[in-house]
Amino acid sequence: MSHDFQSDIDAVQGIGAVPTILDVICRTTGMGFAAVARVTDDRWIACQVLDNIDFGLAAGGELEVETTLCHEVRQAKEVVVIDNVAEDLIYCGHHTPATYGLQSYISMPIILPDGTFFGTLCAIDPKPAELNNPKVLGMFKLFAELIAYHLDANQKLELARASLMDEKATSELREQFIAVLGHDLRNPLASIDGAINILKREPQTDKALKVLSMMRGSVMRMSTLIGNVLDFARGRLGGGLTLTTDAEASLQDTLDQVVAEILSGHPERQINLSYDLQHALPVDHQRIGQMFSNLLGNAVTHGSADHPIHVQASIIDGELHLSVANAGDPIPASSIQKLFLPFKRGEAESSMQGLGLGLYIASQIAEAHGGRLDVSSDDVETRFTFRMPAR
Repeated sequence: MSHDFQSDIDAVQGIGAVPTILDVICRTTGMGFAAVARVTDDRWIACQVLDNIDFGLAAGGELEVETTLCHEVRQAKEVVVIDNVAEDLIYCGHHTPATYGLQSYISMPIILPDGTFFGTLCAIDPKPAELNNPKVLGMFKLFAELIAYHLDANQKLELARASLMDEKATSELREQFIAVLGHDLRNPLASIDGAINILKREPQTDKALKVLSMMRGSVMRMSTLIGNVLDFARGRLGGGLTLTTDAEASLQDTLDQVVAEILSGHPERQINLSYDLQHALPVDHQRIGQMFSNLLGNAVTHGSADHPIHVQASIIDGELHLSVANAGDPIPASSIQKLFLPFKRGEAESSMQGLGLGLYIASQIAEAHGGRLDVSSDDVETRFTFRMPAR
């Protein structure tokens, strides 16, 4: 038997009801052999068998399709039923009953929901049987339809599993590519940043200094984007965000450094700072700086250039509150629900440009610190607020 049909045999044998169906058929009709067969134009293969008459055919066994009446069932897609071969005007001289020594026979087509012919549900016996009546025909039809729907459901399930495996493999390959790409982009970006620093130490015209500042802003934005991509890839590849907390370093110094870096690329912007931090906090300063840089860079890029950005950091009721607020067009309510999802941006708002990873990574950093990141937006201002326990 060709291995090509093993999946069909496995599919039929995977239907738990089939043995019971064959047993009910034999008990109801008094016939000794029942089977589910896979039938094609040139093959007849038993997928599941109940043999009480020593017919000698087991599951996986094969008959010459031309010697079976199932060949005719496949062609017409109609049931063939014989109560008594000797008295049947059509089949009394047919070669199939003579070949296999049959007197009673029934074969019901198994047709899948899409109209595809799979095979037959059949039964045979060397003695006559009362088969050609509504009770038996209805039973066979019901069982054949039940088997067909099980086969169809299993096939769809296997296709879904294969699709998910392909999607998973593609997703993993994509994320590995993102991680490698992020690492490879950092080296030339570091070279550009180093060149900018060298040029800034040399005498330059005001125009050249302005261009260098613009370049520094672009380098910073690219560095942030690469960092976001790498963090996203690490999270999806199982590494997740790692924290290295420091309870001694000054959070204000960390925030001031980020503000200075942002202003170096956007010297024309005004950033108002308000701090009320009574003591140091055990946080990962690099990650907090990354989150703050994302929020502040978002405010610079998408907020109104004619209004200052307001930064507040304070401890309120045992919580650290760090907020960044900017004026400008409000974020639509429909977009706010998606802001912290990866690759999600406002569909029609220019204020939602980029990869859509910055706010997602910022929210992940907030959660890693046991905190949360919230947003409010109206006609007056858009404000992002990070809250965490001030332990």
